[in-house]
Amino acid sequence: MAERKSLVEGLKTASSSVDPSLEKAFVYGDHAKAKPAPAVPAGPEMREGKGQAAGALGRVPLTTRVRSDYAAALKRASLERQLSGVFPNTLQDILEEALQPWLRSNGYIT
Repeated sequence: MAERKSLVEGLKTASSSVDPSLEKAFVYGDHAKAKPAPAVPAGPEMREGKGQAAGALGRVPLTTRVRSDYAAALKRASLERQLSGVFPNTLQDILEEALQPWLRSNGYIT
């Protein structure tokens, strides 16, 4: 079995191979000296191939809690509709179709 070292000793030997300027840039957030991160598009997440408005509007994550009986019924409806090939059949598309009339009738969307 290998000889065990303390965490501090392990860090001292491992950090000797790291460029000190890169280490400081990482620790202190000096992004000018550090390697540039790959560009990530800002804004809502776009998904292709899902639903009618796949390319028309961006989508953002939304987390909420619903009653367990609603969740079970929604999941069952989604699975049955997917097997039958009926649209909308994903949870997301069903929820969007259900929310749209309420948002429109209450004046939140046009």
